Amino acid sequence: MRFQPKEKWPEGCGARVLIKAVPVLLILCCLCGCQSGQSASDGMSFPRDKTLYIGGLQWGEPNTFNPLSDFPAFPVDGNDNLMYEPLLVYNILNGKMEPMLACSYEVTSDVIRVTMDRRARWSDGMPLTAQDALFTYQLGRRFKDARIAYVWEYVSAITIDTTKDSATGIRAERVNFFINKTRNNPLRILDFLQEYHIVPQHAIEPVLQACNNDFSLFQKKTFDRNPVVSGPYTLFTFSAEKIILKRNDEYWGNQAFFQGRQPRPEYIIHPIYKSNDHFSISLQQGNIDVSQTFIPRIWLKARKKVHTWYSAAPFHIPGSIIMFSLNVTRYPLSDKNVRRAMAAAINYRDIQELAVSGYSVERKPGLILPFGIEAQYDSPEDAAQYGVSYDPLLAKKILKEAGYTSIFDKKGNLLVMKDPSGAVVPTMFINSPTGWTDWETMVRIAVKGMRSAGIDVREGFLDFGLYNQNLKVGDYDCAIPLLAVTPSKPWSRFEAVMSSLNWKAIGEKMNENQGRYNNPSAKDYNPVVDSLIRVIPSLTDAQKKAAYRALNVIFMQDQPAIPLVYRPEMFYEFSVKHWKNFPTDQNPYAPPQCLCFGAGIRALWEIESVNE
Repeated sequence: MRFQPKEKWPEGCGARVLIKAVPVLLILCCLCGCQSGQSASDGMSFPRDKTLYIGGLQWGEPNTFNPLSDFPAFPVDGNDNLMYEPLLVYNILNGKMEPMLACSYEVTSDVIRVTMDRRARWSDGMPLTAQDALFTYQLGRRFKDARIAYVWEYVSAITIDTTKDSATGIRAERVNFFINKTRNNPLRILDFLQEYHIVPQHAIEPVLQACNNDFSLFQKKTFDRNPVVSGPYTLFTFSAEKIILKRNDEYWGNQAFFQGRQPRPEYIIHPIYKSNDHFSISLQQGNIDVSQTFIPRIWLKARKKVHTWYSAAPFHIPGSIIMFSLNVTRYPLSDKNVRRAMAAAINYRDIQELAVSGYSVERKPGLILPFGIEAQYDSPEDAAQYGVSYDPLLAKKILKEAGYTSIFDKKGNLLVMKDPSGAVVPTMFINSPTGWTDWETMVRIAVKGMRSAGIDVREGFLDFGLYNQNLKVGDYDCAIPLLAVTPSKPWSRFEAVMSSLNWKAIGEKMNENQGRYNNPSAKDYNPVVDSLIRVIPSLTDAQKKAAYRALNVIFMQDQPAIPLVYRPEMFYEFSVKHWKNFPTDQNPYAPPQCLCFGAGIRALWEIESVNE
């Protein structure tokens, strides 16, 4: 079947829902700004009406801007599309994949065909072609340690060819992604098309050759001087305090999609702070224009000219589930009784009200959002029968029936927890990045409830860089995984938490199931889980409902993770002291993706300086 947007795409291959670059903010003048401009400590000055300050996307000193690094700095990491662009982008408002470097795509039972936009160019003027896309994805076949290598679990082959438009006679290049029938998952391939940035073969290959094709050596290259990029911004300068991007006035998309207009900000500056509170203060003072950070009681900030997508509760569009991933390879988390007792000991209403300021509806058991497009797969009856909600007495009952005992002092403080053999259970730690105040509050609320129930758990706050690395290799007891909102949800959420199809041992990087649930080599391995995950993408809508229900029941029974609260894909707050015409629910010309993610990038062409 063929998928195309309703709108007519511009000549050249595509109407594209542009999403482009998120700006980098600079914390200039530390929380006190100037109307005419702000100055960095190194003496540089940036006109305030031409500079957009963004926050919450970089939490430590930038170490590399290598687009093939495992952990590059903003704006090269994740789905930031300011410097490097993917083939397609995802619009969270309509759930659709929209054009970027590719102008259209077609899905059949065997292959996903992506037609390249022939107008695309690299910043050095070289054409961006299907060969660049092929080169990028082939890197995953050449180097097994590359992040993009995961694609080849789902793709059997990638080829390129040309096609001719019968009406115009214009030839266009296509990239063909052949579906691996062992996994048979076109949904996951579509995820990849909006997740991975295309890199320039003519700039990357010579560096690989100079490194003798040693990928680990290549990853040490920082690409922080005059990088060849496709996006509307490029790296200008950076330090431990900030990252500064400068507009590429020759960006190919200006003419292709915006009638020759340029993004309004000439500079994007991302200051590097240590906590959400710093960003909140800076946003209220007008020194930051857009922030992707948790800010409590956002409705009180309106008097400081701070707003968000909705002007009333829930203020943000919920689209993901924050949860604790439980490392089932570590005792006693290997015992599902302990995991279910932990789930029963957490006060979810407190998390909803105190940790995220009510930016959520009531949490339900299971891995399916009980509203929106996922509601069709939700079963309240199953949640009531198999799920665990907040019930401290139930938590204690589960532990007691499983043979665990807890010893408290006279004041009711937990001293020690013992397993059925009488051995002391080691203290477990729930990890969260330092400074992420909403996550820290969730952890503290959970720890309080669990210790009251007799479960020996403590807080473990870490620098984000170390936290992220530990997640990948499974070096944690409990942690909050970084789950992106993708076109394939809720399937991608089940895969992220339960799939053993790409199993790796502790210490090796695993892209999904970082808690190592359902080891395929273990005696208690349940093949039904992987079978359902494998088959759901190819099922009819009616069949999917039954399959999701069965998979969700297994999740609730085994509790490999603990859903805590619903939250937006990213927090989206903006100040109108220096810039105006940000997208909102009343002016939804772009989704609330912080002007750098997915289709949200096109807001960079529409915001206006208040001085205009």
